[in-house]
Amino acid sequence: QVQLVESGGGLVQAGGSLRLSCTASGSTFSINAMGWYRQAPGKQRELVARIASGGTTGYADSVKGRFTISRDNAKNTVYLQMTSLKPEDTAVYYCAAGAYSTVQSDYAYWGQGTQVTVSS
Repeated sequence: QVQLVESGGGLVQAGGSLRLSCTASGSTFSINAMGWYRQAPGKQRELVARIASGGTTGYADSVKGRFTISRDNAKNTVYLQMTSLKPEDTAVYYCAAGAYSTVQSDYAYWGQGTQVTVSS
């Protein structure tokens, strides 16, 4: 089993920045990749960014050039640096761990979510 704990959400004005963190514990050797999903009210959960154990990354088109995912393997932690935030980035952000994939069901482990609110 893997446990994921997110932190770093909050309220920020449009154009501002936030950094989310997610620390994994437990059977972390089983994790091939980690990702960040988000879910806005009334919308489906969507993949924002993912990173493989070797460092390969992928991003949703809506965040390319604004968000950066990174990981510190020694700390079993993945980060999501978010810049130039827009009101449409408002959502609950979830950390996920599993396979390097764009398919939600390929991520076996999920954090509890952290709220990000961007005011206009």
